[in-house]
Amino acid sequence: MSDLNKNKIIGIDARLYGEDVGRGIGRYIKEIVDSIILKDKKNVYIIFLSGDNYNNFNINNPHIRKVLVKSRWYSLCEQFEMPYLIKKHKIDLMHFPHFNVPLFCTVPFIVTIHDLILTKFPTLRASTLHPILYKIKDFAYKILIKNTIKKSEKILTVSQFTKDDIIEQFNSSEKKITITYEGVSKQINPQKIDDKKVLLRYNLHKPYLLYVGSAYPHKNLEILVEVFNEINKNNKNLDLVIVGKDDYFFKCLKNLAYKFENKNIKFPGFIPDTELASFYHNAKAYIFPSLYEGFGLPPLEAMYYACPVLSSNRSCLPEILGDAAVYFNPKNKKEIQEKIIEILDNKVLRDSQIKKGHKQIKKYNWDNCVNQTLEEYNKVLKKI
Repeated sequence: MSDLNKNKIIGIDARLYGEDVGRGIGRYIKEIVDSIILKDKKNVYIIFLSGDNYNNFNINNPHIRKVLVKSRWYSLCEQFEMPYLIKKHKIDLMHFPHFNVPLFCTVPFIVTIHDLILTKFPTLRASTLHPILYKIKDFAYKILIKNTIKKSEKILTVSQFTKDDIIEQFNSSEKKITITYEGVSKQINPQKIDDKKVLLRYNLHKPYLLYVGSAYPHKNLEILVEVFNEINKNNKNLDLVIVGKDDYFFKCLKNLAYKFENKNIKFPGFIPDTELASFYHNAKAYIFPSLYEGFGLPPLEAMYYACPVLSSNRSCLPEILGDAAVYFNPKNKKEIQEKIIEILDNKVLRDSQIKKGHKQIKKYNWDNCVNQTLEEYNKVLKKI
């Protein structure tokens, strides 16, 4: 049994701190790290950062130290560098905010598993790798996550849906898994934003539908583009704005839009939070056609900005969004089209969903998530 009066050294892998990883994991890491190091006055924290965010993380606290990690996430190098650094800095407890825990991690650790997307959608379409390399990577992933679930002291997850997924796929003990719902970050006050200036800068014209997130295949954006193209034939004034960091998958989606020669589909790229607020609260509706999510932050952010939400009825989304979204079958193009037209034409429905959205987001806040996380740290530290 460890000496509970002694300060413990807790490590957090924060290499994606603040990064726009589908506006999910990066946000989660930043919220957790920023709050925990302020709340916990007892323990020492080692924050592992990448070259991309090392200089952006500044803290004047002798109990907080930052360490540069040269290896990238999901790389072979991290399997060796992270255990070395963990040992070097004498970590008592490690928190990995994603499944990529080194196979040879020798200290007790807690892991956050956001989803099991790679086991649910093991497809070459979600990778730019050569088929042989993809198969090798997929095999390595399955070994890695199985090892992570087995050896972890505690698993944190962000929804009941993902918890059930973990139990079903890996026969994990229910008692080992704790749900720590994510929160809706404190957003920019819409009244303090010059909407006209922002919309003009990005050449946006109302009315428009909005999507914010990544363009991975499971996001189902190809169907959204196809459905919108049909709607647009009878509604030339409507735009579809798809926001996200430009990458291989966004380029594929752009090619599809260009094939339709539809100039009403806009791809403004990555948008900072200060300007994204204008995108949300000037949109006619936010649409989320995803086939699989672990939590789903963007629809909740849309609700914060009084933007009605149209959502897929798959995975965790009904659990997280409750009655504050208008749902559709993401595989049924006709149904998606009908729901879009309904939300566009029915102001009473839009106003009702906006009110429900304001009520729904109150269920999720980062303070609860952080407090639960700290509680799990302390439980594990008492055992080791």
